[in-house]
Amino acid sequence: MATISTRSNGGKGNKKSAKRAHSSIMVDGPERAASRAMLYAVGFKKSDFRKSQVGIASTWSMVTPCNMHIDQLAVHVTQGVNSNGGKGVIFNTITISDGISMGTEGMKYSLVSREVIADSIETVAGCEGLDGVVVIGGCDKNMPGCLIGLARLNRPSVFVYGGTIMPGKYQGKDVDIVSVFEAVGQHANQKINDRQLSELEACAIPGPGSCGGMYTANTMASAIEALGMSLPNSSAQAAISDEKRNDCERAGKAVMNLLKEGIRPSDILTKKAFENAITVVTALGGSTNAVLHLLAMAHAANVKLSIDDFTRIGKRVPVLADLKPSGKYMMAELVKIGGTMPLMKSLLAKGLLHGDCLTVTGRTLAQNLSKAPNYPPGQDVIRGFDNPIKKDGHLVILYGNLAKTGAVAKISGKEGLRFTGKARVFESEETALKAILSGKIKKGNVVVIRYEGPKGGPGMREMLSPTSAIMGKGLGKDVALITDGRFSGGSHGFVVGHITPEAYEGGLIAIVKNGDPITINAEKRKLNLDLPASEIKARLAKWKQPKLNYARGVLAKYAKTVSSAHLGAVTDGFWSPAPLPLLRKIWISPCRIEKTGYRLCT
Repeated sequence: MATISTRSNGGKGNKKSAKRAHSSIMVDGPERAASRAMLYAVGFKKSDFRKSQVGIASTWSMVTPCNMHIDQLAVHVTQGVNSNGGKGVIFNTITISDGISMGTEGMKYSLVSREVIADSIETVAGCEGLDGVVVIGGCDKNMPGCLIGLARLNRPSVFVYGGTIMPGKYQGKDVDIVSVFEAVGQHANQKINDRQLSELEACAIPGPGSCGGMYTANTMASAIEALGMSLPNSSAQAAISDEKRNDCERAGKAVMNLLKEGIRPSDILTKKAFENAITVVTALGGSTNAVLHLLAMAHAANVKLSIDDFTRIGKRVPVLADLKPSGKYMMAELVKIGGTMPLMKSLLAKGLLHGDCLTVTGRTLAQNLSKAPNYPPGQDVIRGFDNPIKKDGHLVILYGNLAKTGAVAKISGKEGLRFTGKARVFESEETALKAILSGKIKKGNVVVIRYEGPKGGPGMREMLSPTSAIMGKGLGKDVALITDGRFSGGSHGFVVGHITPEAYEGGLIAIVKNGDPITINAEKRKLNLDLPASEIKARLAKWKQPKLNYARGVLAKYAKTVSSAHLGAVTDGFWSPAPLPLLRKIWISPCRIEKTGYRLCT
């Protein structure tokens, strides 16, 4: 796809060409009469053909409460675009529900949906000649999917977060979806009965909005705001609120200003902006999925980011937020005290953020934060630097013979910093969950769930059901869980995911046996199978790669194109000529030589 340079005019692109750079090709001149005729039918007036066309990508769906209100938010964005001289054009992309599909084969489509969403936004905007784009996301995968699509398109763009859900109430306590998952373990342990479980499930989700803790949705919304791609405090507003409706209308106005100024995502999505995102995610105690998604978003933006950047930044940034799943409060409490802006203001004051990064307001991050209020006295949702939840980052990148190219642990400090135990090995999430609920997992076990990686699953399922069952069983400090899959933002306990190389690719996790000793050391950042090298070598010699679980369809296509988790599990590579002697279909990680003589690099 042809793109317009974004680095001219002092890094802000070409102002004159940006306003109608794409729509003019579609609708200007006598030869485009047929195009205009089609657009008259969808509500265009003659005057609209002289305006910038702005796509409003709605992730509305009745599939999940996270997105059930976004059709109305799209209307407010359109009003903001139209009232500021543009022509808004609403289109839809998909969403899936992690919460509903969790623990089933359907969850394999979850991470895949990130790519489908990115592809669909790029496809519609590219095909229809849209000059700018506003995207509205409200669930885990559609937010990074939206940003990946915007980065590829590189047209003036704004992201709007659909907003957080309000907490449910059960027996006088705030509850949410993770409360229900953990209640399943409590039920299996006979701590609650059928009636109590039924009552809880009926009231845990009171209405629209994304899951209410610092889980993946709220984590990614906060990261995107820190990146500068959403308006200030867009990440910390209730889904059903005047603030969110106003945020949508202001986003419509903001994208028109970006068109005027010629500011594109490549001007905003810099290495320093991604460092800001990692800093904010760390301070908030955010989801391990932020590692996977920020790597993928950086890849789409042609920014060099690695898992080691999370270690580097985590060494100097403390965890300040006492938010679920490991903490006390829900996102709604953070909204009440002022949201993310006071936190970012304090991080900036400590020299932990790059204040000179450009944002979708057309101003720098420092300028956006200059008038941000402080948190009210007496609140304890966000701790001070003198009393952090954890003095350094909770997203711990581990290496060792079980993770030669890395793994991701979420260590809040409450679980301890070291765990050594005996392996209990499972070839899938379902078999592990059954063993946990039936009481077969005991104190000192390390649950190993393998062949759940990007290729091996395929789709890298989230292990919220097993981790919640462990917590519900009261084994959170006594049992560890490691996997080449990943975790929901709602997971907590001594858990390690994103193990690479994954089992399907011949990583050491593939040859672990029941009873093998495994050590997780968060202080030394190590994950090891404690066996002699000779035994490991003998097992690897006997290992054979299994067949892919799917031969056709989107999961098969995904498994054949997806990269390793430590690279972000991305599926879009680039083509480069291959040397003539290599004109055969072989794998040279991370590039595949095709019969055509071109190398697909991921």
